[in-house]
Amino acid sequence: MEIGIGLPNATLGVRGPELVAWAREADQAGFSTLGTIDRIAYENYESLISLAAAAAVTERIRLATTVLLAPLRTNTALLAKQAGSLDGLSGGRLVLGLAPGGREDDYPVSGVDFHRRGWLFDRQLEDLRRFWDGDEVGPDPVEEGGPTVVLGGTVEASFRRAARYGSGWIMGGGPPEAFREALPKLRAAWKEAGRDSEPRTMALGYYSLGPNAERNANEKLAHYYSYLGDYAQQIADGAVKDAESVRRYAAAFEEAGCDEFLFFPSDSNPEQVGLLREALG
Repeated sequence: MEIGIGLPNATLGVRGPELVAWAREADQAGFSTLGTIDRIAYENYESLISLAAAAAVTERIRLATTVLLAPLRTNTALLAKQAGSLDGLSGGRLVLGLAPGGREDDYPVSGVDFHRRGWLFDRQLEDLRRFWDGDEVGPDPVEEGGPTVVLGGTVEASFRRAARYGSGWIMGGGPPEAFREALPKLRAAWKEAGRDSEPRTMALGYYSLGPNAERNANEKLAHYYSYLGDYAQQIADGAVKDAESVRRYAAAFEEAGCDEFLFFPSDSNPEQVGLLREALG
């Protein structure tokens, strides 16, 4: 199983120079992928712009939106152009993770109907493929068909979308048991769609290391997920906070059948990149 790392673009208090330094450190440390978390109604850095900055200071690490809330980008032609541009600037390293998301407050501030997000998303996926297959918006894709696409979500429609439009599926949080239980649904959708290849499977979780691990998780993760009420503290408590837990968590996802796991930080200090690398051994 490959191990990626999250870019702290949505970590409370993060500053731009930290993101650039973090990306450079992650590339040099050997992580497979640098991921982003997407929101609109929060004080985070936008995902595609953050990854564009990362592309400029990295050479080999994949750049992934895990995931981008596509229906909030109402101009799909522009989204196709932005993604294609980032893929080209990075030499084909973009993995475009997409989902409609579940944060209702992101939608009214974007002028989008939350309750139509599934329908809007299906239409966007069709349009993205059409734009990348044509030559209306450019630039020419690095690979035929445009950037690599993976789909997120755990409802039945998520697996159907992944099988129809993507090269794989990503679980945006949850224990390894939930990941294992989802795989048969993904494979059934893959078979029903007549796909010959195996779907790429990805998942993410949180870590918090160093002397302030507990405080960072309690303050920053709990703040990000405060809309979930009491469950926000459960997420903070669930972040792995020592080397043994990091290795055990990674091993559990590998055993569950995950191809790539991304550890997302609760602290934006670039030293966290090295701490995770050391914890993984």
